Amino acid sequence: MNIVLLGAPGAGKGTQAKQISARFGIPQVSTGDIFRAEIAGKSPLGLQVQEYVKSGRLVPDALVVEVVSGRLAKDDCAKGFLLDGFPRTVGQAEEFDSYLASKKMSLDKVLYLKLSEAEAVNRLLGRAKIEGREDDNPEAIKKRMAVFTDLTEPLIAYYHAAGVLETINGDATVEAVAAAVSAALDAAR
Repeated sequence: MNIVLLGAPGAGKGTQAKQISARFGIPQVSTGDIFRAEIAGKSPLGLQVQEYVKSGRLVPDALVVEVVSGRLAKDDCAKGFLLDGFPRTVGQAEEFDSYLASKKMSLDKVLYLKLSEAEAVNRLLGRAKIEGREDDNPEAIKKRMAVFTDLTEPLIAYYHAAGVLETINGDATVEAVAAAVSAALDAAR
């Protein structure tokens, strides 16, 4: 099963991703994790990514898709994958769709864990207290939510038009979200 998981900061993507990954026996693929591994390994791709990260620039869509497609070529993705944090833009989604088509593959489902801003702020402030994260303060959270909304609204419309989007109420309990995710994925099989 090939799945994309979208959601605002605090939506519970990490929690749901672990459950989906275990249930379907597919790897959770995070662009952040891939970037860090490529940079640490000093691969040619990692060195390219590092230049963008160091200078504070966004990694170009084509390079992000190249990094992700390289990861998806590994054996553990043969039965499918769960993408967490990718794609972030319509441009990345379009390039990724082209990549998938070239491999005669497609996405089975895009899950959007829709979370209200009020709930995101509550969750992230709670997480900040528990984990001591400095980036989870009210000002930073509002900025992250604004960036997420700006980038994600067009992406949600893109996947809705493609007929693969399932919106899940991310404000619900972990158990209710998990049940809705399971139902959506069962229907996509």
